[in-house]
Formats: sequence, structure tokens, C-alpha cells
Amino acid sequence: MQLFRLFSSLLVSVFAVFIVTGSSAMAAPVATLPGLQGVFTGTPPTDIGIHDTQLSGCPPSPNCVSSAAANDDDEHYIAPLDYTAEPGAVRDKLVAILENQPRTNVIEQTDDYILVEFTSRLMGFVDDAEFYFLPDGHTVAMRSAARLGESDLGVNRRRLEQFRLALQSLGA
Repeated sequence: MQLFRLFSSLLVSVFAVFIVTGSSAMAAPVATLPGLQGVFTGTPPTDIGIHDTQLSGCPPSPNCVSSAAANDDDEHYIAPLDYTAEPGAVRDKLVAILENQPRTNVIEQTDDYILVEFTSRLMGFVDDAEFYFLPDGHTVAMRSAARLGESDLGVNRRRLEQFRLALQSLGA
């Protein structure tokens, strides 16, 4: 009971800070609860990247989406990004979109591959996302997965779909 009181008063304090400061999207890079900084970051995965000209699929847990998953795997499959513009221009637009996201780090960027880390605002959970420009010249394979936990409540899928819409609105 005493732990509950401590935790609830801590949450009230944190929310009061957000209300007083205006909690904009471009606020502090990561506003984790006091004492939790780095607790939920997890270890960067070692099995990501391009393997046999494609990105990795997903583990059985529902906290991952990948265009390399089987089409009939509704939980994990996400359609790749299709584009009609020049690949370099699409990559530049995608990088600009990514760099404009709060609490986002572009970790690696080549002509055909982008690796990004997203950190959640309150708890500091880290998700890893990858974008691979396929040799066909009009498709971007994508994958996004939470490092920790079982469920991400659909965050990775929604994030990638928002990037799809942003690229479409920019004429990619």
C-alpha cells in the first residue's frame, strides 16, 4: 500500500510538470519518470540489417511489424512503401521526416538502408526501425520492433503507416 501511495504521488507530480510546462512534442528529448532513465532502453538488437536482400521477419511477440513477414501474418505483416519518385529523393524525404520526429535517432544511413531508434516519452522504451530501398527502384522494405516487452499496443505499425502517409503527401 505504501508503494502504491509513493507511485501514485510520483505520477501526479510528473503529470503536473507536463501540464505546467505545456508538454509540446518538441519538449525534452526523453521525459522518463524519475529513477527510470535507461531502465527500459534494452540492448540494441544484433540480428537487424539486410539479410539475403531483405530485412528480418518478426519474433512471435506482437511488438513488431515487418514487410518481410508472410502476407497472411496479419499481426506482423506491413506492406512495403511503394514510390514513383527518384530513390535518392525519396530517401532524402524519408530522412527529413525521421529527423523531424521527437526522441528519434538516425543510427545508420547508407544509400539503400536507414536504421532509426525511437524512444518513448514517459517510460523511455526504445523501438528500432529499419528501411531498406530494394534494388527494384520503387519499393522500400520496412521493419519496426520494440526491444522490450510483449506488446507495443500497435505503436510500431501506426508509426510506419504515418511515415507512409507523410511520404505520399510529399509526392514520393
